[in-house]
Amino acid sequence: MKPELLSPAGDLESLDAAALYGADAVYVGGKAFGLRATAGLSDGDLAEAVRRARKNGVKVYLACNIIAENSDVRRFPDFIEKAAALGIDAVIVSDFGFFDIVKARAPGLPIHVSTQAGVTNYAACAALHRLGAKRVILAREVPVEEIKKIRDKTPPDLEIEVFVHGAMCVSFSGRCLLSAYMTGRNANKGECSHPCRWNYFLTEETRPNEFFRVFEDDAGSYILNSKDLCVIKRVGELKSAGVSSFKIEGRAKTAYYAAVITNAYRAAVDAAEKGEPVPDWALREVFTVSHRPYCEGFYFGEKGAQHRETGDYERDCDFIGTADGYGGGALEITQRNYFTANDDVEVVIPQNPPEKLRIREMYSSNGERTEIANRAMEKLRIPYEKAFPKGTMLRRINKPARSPAAETLSKGGRPCRFPEKSN
Repeated sequence: MKPELLSPAGDLESLDAAALYGADAVYVGGKAFGLRATAGLSDGDLAEAVRRARKNGVKVYLACNIIAENSDVRRFPDFIEKAAALGIDAVIVSDFGFFDIVKARAPGLPIHVSTQAGVTNYAACAALHRLGAKRVILAREVPVEEIKKIRDKTPPDLEIEVFVHGAMCVSFSGRCLLSAYMTGRNANKGECSHPCRWNYFLTEETRPNEFFRVFEDDAGSYILNSKDLCVIKRVGELKSAGVSSFKIEGRAKTAYYAAVITNAYRAAVDAAEKGEPVPDWALREVFTVSHRPYCEGFYFGEKGAQHRETGDYERDCDFIGTADGYGGGALEITQRNYFTANDDVEVVIPQNPPEKLRIREMYSSNGERTEIANRAMEKLRIPYEKAFPKGTMLRRINKPARSPAAETLSKGGRPCRFPEKSN
C-alpha cells in the first residue's frame, strides 16, 4: 500500500495549503487536549476543517495527546463525542484513559496512539492493536532496523507512522518537564516555552551574583537545543521498513511551511513509490522555510543531534503572497510580506518544481503601477503569461542556491550532499 503523507494544519489556511500541495491527510487540534495550545481550532473551525478536507479528498486526524490529569478526563468524553459527530477520520491519543473513553463514547472512531506514548517495540504495538488501536506513531528514537522488526512481528493491518520532518526536543518522545519547572508553562499540555533553546550560565551557591558562562566557543553553548529532523532523502528506506504514514511536524508553523514541506515530501514519497531518487528540486525546497540545522534523528545511527551554536532559525526565502486568480492577462495575488518588482521571486507550484516569476509590471489595488508591495493583504495584479491554482504560494529568494560542500548535518560532520541547483 502506498504510504500516506500526513501534514500539520494549525489553522484553516494551513489545511488548505497542505491539501493543495499534496497531503493525503492532515492532523489538527482543538482548543483543548492537544500539544499545541496556540494552534487549536475552535469547534466551528474544526467542523469547517472537516468540510474542507472532504471537499479535497483529505483525511482529518484530531490530536488529543496531552498527558492527561483528572480534570481532563472529566471533560474529554463530551469533547470527543462531538468531534466524532463532525466526521473526523481518527483521534490521536497518548493516555490510556482517553483511549478507553474514545472506545466508549465514540465507538468505531479509529484510534492512533501518539508518539507521546513512547512505543519502541513490537510487543507494545501488538498489545495496543489488541486493545483496538488502528495505528501506532512510534517514538522518534526508534532506529530503522527496529522499525523493520516491529513491522515483521505485528499484524499487517496495524499501521505504523513515523515523523520525517520538523522540530525535535531533547526529551524522550516529547515528554518534558523543563518548561513547567522554569516558566510554569506545561509542555505536556501544549504550552511549551522552549527553554531547551536558551543559552545558559552557571552559578555557585555562595556567590549568587556571579554568573559563569557555559560555553564551547565564543558563540556559547545551547546544550539542550535540538536540530530539526529531515529525512527527505531516506523516505524510500523508511517505506521499505514498512512505514504506513510519513508525518511532518509543524502545527504551530505557517501555511507557507505546510505548503512547501508537503510539496517536497509529496515528490519524495511519489519517487519512492516508483523506485526513483528524490528529485533535486524537492531536496532544495526544505531549505526555503524557517528551520534549524537539519539532521536525520535516530533512524540511521547518526550522532550529534544537538545544535550548540545558536537557538535561532535560518531560511533562504521569505513568503510574500498567494495567488487568488487570473484575469485580463494578469496574475492576481494577495500580498503578505514586503517585496519589490526587482526582487528574485519564485512561484511554488503545487506538486511541481518552483518557477521563476519575472515581474515586468505590477499594479496596486487602485490600478496604479508600483515597484513596491509594502501593505500587507493588499490585492496586486502582475501581468503574466499563465495562471496558477488559487492558493499557490509566492516567495522572495534571499540566498543563492545551496552547494553540497556548504551543507553539513552537524558542525564538522558529514556532508548533507544536497545537490546544486541545476540551470
